[in-house]
Formats: sequence, C-alpha cells, structure tokens
Amino acid sequence: MMAGSHPRHGLFTKTGAFVLALAALLVAAAPVLAEPRHGLSAFGVLKYPPGFSHFDYVNPDAPKGGRLSMIGAAGRITFDSFNNFILKGDPAQGLGLLFDSLMTRAFDETDAIYGLVASSAEVAPDGKSVVFHMRPEAKFADGSPVTAEDAVFSFETLKEKGHPSLALPLRDVTKAEALDPHTVRYTFEGDLTRDLPLIAATLPLLSKAYYTEHPFKQTSLDRPLGSGPYKIADFKPGTYVTYKRRPDYWAKDLNVNRGRFNFDELRYEYYRDRTLELEGLLSGIFDLREEFTSVNWATSYNVPAVKDGRLIRLTLPDDSPSGAQGFFINTRRGKFKDPRVREALGLAFDFEWSNKNLFFGLYDRTHSFFQNSDMMAVGPPSAEELKLLEPFRDRLPQEVFGKPYLPPVTDATGRNRENLRRAKELLNAAGFKDYQDPREGKVLDVEILTFSPSFERIINPYIQNLKKIGINASLRRVDPAQYERRMKTFDFDVTTQRYTMNLTPSVELKSFWGSEAAGIDGSFNLAGISNPVVDALIDKVVEAKTRDELVTATRAVDRVLRTGHYWVPHWYKASHNLAFWNKFSRPSIKPEYDRGVITTWWFDPARAAELKKK
Repeated sequence: MMAGSHPRHGLFTKTGAFVLALAALLVAAAPVLAEPRHGLSAFGVLKYPPGFSHFDYVNPDAPKGGRLSMIGAAGRITFDSFNNFILKGDPAQGLGLLFDSLMTRAFDETDAIYGLVASSAEVAPDGKSVVFHMRPEAKFADGSPVTAEDAVFSFETLKEKGHPSLALPLRDVTKAEALDPHTVRYTFEGDLTRDLPLIAATLPLLSKAYYTEHPFKQTSLDRPLGSGPYKIADFKPGTYVTYKRRPDYWAKDLNVNRGRFNFDELRYEYYRDRTLELEGLLSGIFDLREEFTSVNWATSYNVPAVKDGRLIRLTLPDDSPSGAQGFFINTRRGKFKDPRVREALGLAFDFEWSNKNLFFGLYDRTHSFFQNSDMMAVGPPSAEELKLLEPFRDRLPQEVFGKPYLPPVTDATGRNRENLRRAKELLNAAGFKDYQDPREGKVLDVEILTFSPSFERIINPYIQNLKKIGINASLRRVDPAQYERRMKTFDFDVTTQRYTMNLTPSVELKSFWGSEAAGIDGSFNLAGISNPVVDALIDKVVEAKTRDELVTATRAVDRVLRTGHYWVPHWYKASHNLAFWNKFSRPSIKPEYDRGVITTWWFDPARAAELKKK
C-alpha cells in the first residue's frame, strides 16, 4: 500500500490473512507421473529437495519468546467476528495464524508450496485429481486429530458457504473424498485444471466437529478451533486482539516451520486514524508499524528516539508485483459505460504534481496491473502476444495492437492544461456538458467514496481538476463499517483501492476482472469489468504450460485492461517502510516475497534490556 491508500477490505481484511495466502498460492502443478511429491510448484520446479531442514530465509535457531504488538491493515478500526471465511461481518486481523493447510508457501520462490498437514501429494497424469497423504500426528488445538473427513468438510463448506473469493476458485473442484482417515482425494472437471491441486492444498483445514456445533455462516466472537501455531488469547473490539503461541503446536518442529513463529504473543492494535497510530508508536504504546503515508515517513520521525537508535526506521525491498492501486471506476453505472468518459477521468489526475507536493517525490507512477514485474506489457505486442490478440481484433480498440496505454506526464506545476483540454473534448464527445452551464446537455456527477481522512489531501486536488473539465465532482467520507457494506454491494461511483497480483497469477484473476465476478457481491471486481475478451485471455493465463507462455498471456491481458480505462492508476514503491522499537532481531536473509516480520523475526532480550537503559 502506498501513501494514503486503502486496504481492499474484501482481500486484505474481509477474508483476513488466509485470503492473502490463498491469493498468493493459486499456483500451477505440472504433473508428469502420479507419484508422491513433497511439494508442488508452477511448472514443476522446486528449490528445496525432499527432507530439507528449513527454509533459507529463517534462523533455525531463533529463540522463542517475547511479544510483538503492531498495527495490522491500515484503516481497520474494529472487528465483530472471528470468522474470516464468510462475506458477513468484519473479522479480526491475524486469523490466518489459527489454521493449517495441507501445504504451505515458501516465500523465496515465486510459486512453491511444501507439505504441512500433508507429507506428500500425487497429481494424476491427466491433471483431473490430486491425492494428499496426511500426517497422522496432525492435531487441532483441543488434541483431536486432523483427518481426511475434516479436509472434505472444509472443502464442501467453503465452496457452498464461503466468501465469494474462496468459493469462485473452487467452482471446478467437483468433489473431495476421504479414501481413508489420512488420505484425501480432490477431483476436478474442465480443461483449466492446472491450478486446482494447489487451491486444494492451501485451503484452511476446519474442524468438522467444531463447526457442527457452531454455525459456520454466523459472525461470532467465539474463539474458533484451529490446528495452527497460535490461538486467540484476549481481545477487545475496537482496541486489540492478541494471539498466543501454542507450545503444544503439533507442527512446530517440521522443516517448513523451523525458525518461524517465534513470538510468544502477537497483538494487533486498532486505531481510528493514522495520526493516532503514529502517536501511539512514538509514545511506545506498541512496537511496530508500517508507514504508508509519505509525508509522515519524510517528516514525522525526526524525534530523539530515532536519532539515538531506540526507534529504528527500516526500508525493506519488496520484490513482489507492486499491484494495482488507483481510483476504480464503477462501470456498472451507465454514466461510466463509455470508455471516453473513463479516459477523461484519468486525464484529470495529476500524479506528478501530487508526487512533488504531497509525496516528497518518493513514488513512481503505476502504469500496469502487473507493475514491478515481467508480466506488465511494454512496447508493441510481441509475435506471441499477437497470436493471442488477433482472434479478437474486431472486438478490441486498435490501440491494443500498439504500445500499451501510459498516463500522460505533466510538468508538476499544477497547470495541467493540455490534459484537461483533451479530457473536456472526450466528455463533450460522450455527450456530457459543463455542470456549471448544463443547459445544452447532460451533466456528469461523480462521487468519490472514501473512509480515510488522510486520503482527502489526495482526492481534493483531483476533484478540483474534475470540476475544471465540467464534472460535478464531490467527496463522500463514510465510516469504515459503512464503507465495507458499500464495497460489498458496489454502491459507489469511484473509490480507491489497492490489489496485489500474484507472482504466478492464475484463476484468481477471474475474481478481479472476470465477467462472472462482476455480478457477485463481495468480489474483487470493483470496476465491474465484464468483457468476454478479458475472460478468454485470463483462460490463456490459466492454461499456460511454461513461464514464458504465462508472461505472454498476462501481457495480453494487461494491454486490454489498460486500454479499457477501468481505473485511474496511482503510484507504487517497491519497498516496505517499517518503524519499530529496537528490541527485535531478524534473519540475515529476507524472504524475497514477504516482509517476514511476523513469521521470521524474534524478540531479542539483550536489545530489549539495552532499550530500557536509554
């Protein structure tokens, strides 16, 4: 997330940490023989061999103990549920720590997972099924075994009753069956089965016994039963939720967990705005915060605690795709159906002025839905891209076959006359007239929805530019709970969000841009994109048999989306800005595709003692 950006509640908060993990793990299996494998990865390549001792980015001898208190997702002010798998309610942060899955992610590979509850997996030669061999020693927190029946129950429940972001990828998983108490098989249909073994492998494992007694579809603050490394300790909605490390966690010594989950206590703090968050950190009320506001990072940490080393400022590289942050335009509304209108909205945003005057020049402009990766389109289409695009030439703008759309660059003076003139021409061509003199035509009303006071400094200059081109633009700030409800039902004109794209994107792209998702409440398709060409090209991404084929297909998707002007792209920075009190240590190697804070850092008693002396 960048300066003043919003977390996507549907992805980052609504379905909690698990959905982030699921979205990151929709990866591909490339089966050749039906033989047991200790891990699965896209196109069949694994970094770690059978019997590996630990991931390279951990300290296998990291001590256990201590507490980490932190701010989680920005903008979260409360919670009313410990169920992060359904559309209803506002779940607490950190719930993914409670649940294990059959396999788990390696964060130094683009798309590899290794055995957790399952010791191995066998993908059928035709790709139509996968069998997982589960470890008999796997236990839920109450000591009951994790069985194949629990895996079957989890699949059936999530597919039938789960959040759309969980249910939609499971559409082509037709059946799960327990072959014996510790062997489970998933069966698939259709031609796009490449990713389905990995989807099955990364589903949370729910206790059938627990959810027989506790209705799954209800929001509740009853502590759920999981099999993961932590359990819920104490909590206060609107203030905090605390997780305690389970010393009896069944998988604490597995190779995939060695050197991980080192804190005895993890506490997520809740504040009503970012100013209060920053004050809380500087006052020592909690330990760690990621700074998403550029003006704060540039000006607000000039305090004695930083100068004398008690409070550390650390910038960590982020090698993941930087995602798609911007003003998303709701094309479900008739006034935004015309792409000329949407292009005009984009021309009115002056990024260069904002970067100079609001962001201290810390950011770069986002151009692509796959920014900061090899998957973004550049230059004219390659011969391979043209093979994918040519069948749709009669349904695509000619611009798709040239260089991909780039937002125009300004001189940062705020005198964006050429872009505004062009925007006004586009609006006139689409039949809209100036709201200040509407006698000769219809007026375009645009309301920008937000819940963040800190983002108003970015929205208000944009609104002034929109008014200059004759749009009756306004800002509507609502409380986070109302914002959440309106996002679920797409009750907005324009809103700001950020999505992150996977290192190996696949079927989850349908949740972001697919026609089916456009009509499903709670989906990630905020713009309401319903384009058969986009659907067909996403299928090409899912069908890809090699990394080169995947990159070609994502670039083709990117070209079509960017030409459609479904959003006004914002900015990105390929790094994490962290501020924390100097009482922690971390491994010498950072996981390439994760911050690593929660799972690989540890409490350092010597540093903590020294901190108290200062």
